[in-house]
Amino acid sequence: MKQISVLIIACICMLACHQKPQQQAVVDMEHYDLTHMKDSGVLVALTLNSSISYFDYRGEPMGFQYELANQFAQSLGLKLEMKTARNIEELVHMLLQGEGDLIAYPLPVTKRFKDSVAFCGEDIITHQVLVQRNGNKKQQTLTNVTELIGKDVYAKPGKHLERLINLDKELGGGIRIHEVTNDSITNEDLIMQVSNGTIDYTISDNDLARLNKTYYPNLNIDLAVSFDQRASWAVRKTAPLLSQAANEWHKTNKTSPDYQAKTKKYFEQSKRLPHGPILSIKDGKISHFDHLFKKYAPEVGWDWRVIASLAYNESNFDTTAVSWVGAKGLMQLMPRTARAMGIPEGKEQNAEESVKAATKYLAQISRSFSKVTDPTEKMKFVLGAYNAGIGHVFDAMALAEKYGKNKYVWDENVATYILLKSNEEYFNDPVCKNGYFRGRETFHFVKDILGRAEMYKQKIKD
Repeated sequence: MKQISVLIIACICMLACHQKPQQQAVVDMEHYDLTHMKDSGVLVALTLNSSISYFDYRGEPMGFQYELANQFAQSLGLKLEMKTARNIEELVHMLLQGEGDLIAYPLPVTKRFKDSVAFCGEDIITHQVLVQRNGNKKQQTLTNVTELIGKDVYAKPGKHLERLINLDKELGGGIRIHEVTNDSITNEDLIMQVSNGTIDYTISDNDLARLNKTYYPNLNIDLAVSFDQRASWAVRKTAPLLSQAANEWHKTNKTSPDYQAKTKKYFEQSKRLPHGPILSIKDGKISHFDHLFKKYAPEVGWDWRVIASLAYNESNFDTTAVSWVGAKGLMQLMPRTARAMGIPEGKEQNAEESVKAATKYLAQISRSFSKVTDPTEKMKFVLGAYNAGIGHVFDAMALAEKYGKNKYVWDENVATYILLKSNEEYFNDPVCKNGYFRGRETFHFVKDILGRAEMYKQKIKD
């Protein structure tokens, strides 16, 4: 009996020892604040994948909220770690469960969320706007919501459609509302359709509309169609030191040159380089750099005129070109890629260094698609990855396979899912590892380069 008693006591002690660390971990998380983060050296920020908040472009993290969070982390002497959620409710849940320290996303300031989190940082004012084309003789710019009566307005299910229905009731009816139920069409797709004249009107959040106006300058987004909504970053209520630090940083940072530069980068700077021919192909030349394309094209085993078409698309043969994301030179390589491919610092805008590095990079990408055996197909995959980054193409291949398409064929297979990577249903799919991507740019990139290359081949001798 004594032996049994001893065994029972020993088991109880062992259980107590195992349980204590778990209880201690809970207590620690309840009081986990800035001092603990400084001990760990890491700030974990939670956000959503989107064209504004956070996305991956050619292997580089991008997004307005990401860049602000990174600046904030640096101001605290911390390394930033990003985690993404599928929706706002999951963001709050992850924060409260201790999976992150800060919601780096404009979380709506509502009573429901106020009961759960502490809002901090910049007090962001958002509202919905009408997206229309700038007025012309055929279609005048609408300046008052009453002018929407008798107009066709398109919206996705959700808050934009709800606002449109309520606005129609407020006006006594008359707005011709079109609910867009096609899952493959996003709010950004509708904005693009307004720009190209497929539809005349849609509704958007003002920040998304501002960003898309940098792609489509013919848009008018001046007419507000909803009341203002406050939004802000958020932390756990048990992290007052982090909340105070965010408040102080935002107050100081909002007028800083860095903040102004980030705002201009995402919401003002044009996302498109101007294009126009600089040499006539009638003279037997495509550009001043034809000799470089011919010299380095064998590195990847392509016709030199494909490299020339790529250069035109990337920089319009302008060696001084710098894109809004920081890609430089004739072949528009991102800084990290330029270093990895051997371009010396300061030589990014040297034509030969750029072409040499770009063909080396294309050859490296090509090896990642060794299972795409058809040379023409492989070229499409490589061009797609050059534009988007390999990760997004791998995601599109995984989606194609999941939905019964051929993941080794580009057109109408993988290209379809590159397009769909801007849709949250697809970029939040478990098979996707790289989140949101504005896939329509890559979709057209591949088509444009190969189409132009064929024209070059017809006009220019080898």
